[in-house]
Amino acid sequence: MKGKRRRHDPEFKARVAIEALKNIRTASEIAKEFQIHPAQVSDWKKQMLDGASDLFGAGKKKSAEEDLEAQKDNLHAKIGQQAIEIDFLRKKSKQLGL
Repeated sequence: MKGKRRRHDPEFKARVAIEALKNIRTASEIAKEFQIHPAQVSDWKKQMLDGASDLFGAGKKKSAEEDLEAQKDNLHAKIGQQAIEIDFLRKKSKQLGL
């Protein structure tokens, strides 16, 4: 009879993968320390390496999105200011009879 499957949280997986990336100890030694299968160590190490580019790329995407949002807010504020100025000039032109 098989035991229950253990589910590991992402922090644990990251710790194991970082240990494997250091290349100080073998996958078997790391697996023994963390009480997991050695194949799991190499799988998590590979996932970490594959996902590293996404990790650094996501920061740039978010930054670009934030820049667009800030630019959009700035333009909305400018439109609002111009609308107020137009209303003011209309009132003054009526008062002066222009």
